[in-house]
Amino acid sequence: MPEPSQHAVDVHASLLAFYGEPVWRNPLPAIDELVSTILSQNTNDINRDKAFNALQARYPSWEAVRDAPVESVVDCIRVAGLANQKGPRIQQVLNQITAERGNLDLSFLNGMALEEARGWLMKFNGVGPKTAAIVLCFSLGRPAFPVDTHIYRVTGRIGLRPEKISVEDAHPYLEEAFPPETYYAAHLNIIRLGREICQARKPDCTRCPLPNLCEYAKKNRQ
Repeated sequence: MPEPSQHAVDVHASLLAFYGEPVWRNPLPAIDELVSTILSQNTNDINRDKAFNALQARYPSWEAVRDAPVESVVDCIRVAGLANQKGPRIQQVLNQITAERGNLDLSFLNGMALEEARGWLMKFNGVGPKTAAIVLCFSLGRPAFPVDTHIYRVTGRIGLRPEKISVEDAHPYLEEAFPPETYYAAHLNIIRLGREICQARKPDCTRCPLPNLCEYAKKNRQ
């Protein structure tokens, strides 16, 4: 495996000094995180959580969600957007897991090699590299680096990835750039930087903790 990038190591260290060690919510069981991440697609965290909490309030278990009338599930998650797609998708994934495993416990993934576990998750419709990496990293503590829109944008501006690389290809690229032990904190701190400072339309470089590590900032100083 290639050595991590010194640039990525320096970015991580600078963000740790600026933001501190981040702590996300308490880890969810893997099946909960899988459903939550499907709900998060093309929406914000607030609406994702509203939809997730609505499912848990209406149904006593994921088995009950799996077996419910699809119209009921769609209605329950409407706040998350694209409910007509996400509802059937969630039920399909739950049904496929049950058919293969006999239950909805995904803890067996910890017994698989990382790439095998990633491939197992990604065989389901609607589960791409980001969703798989979130489940692996945040539920199972595996060394996977999720790349969302903030990560993709910020790492491109900083110069941590090739400009033209696809979001999908950015996952293995950034996993090689960052040391595995930094994935959790680096992911969360880069997202925070993207939300608060390095925003899509107009990055506020005057507030950024990375002025000497960012290719975008260096070009705009010239």
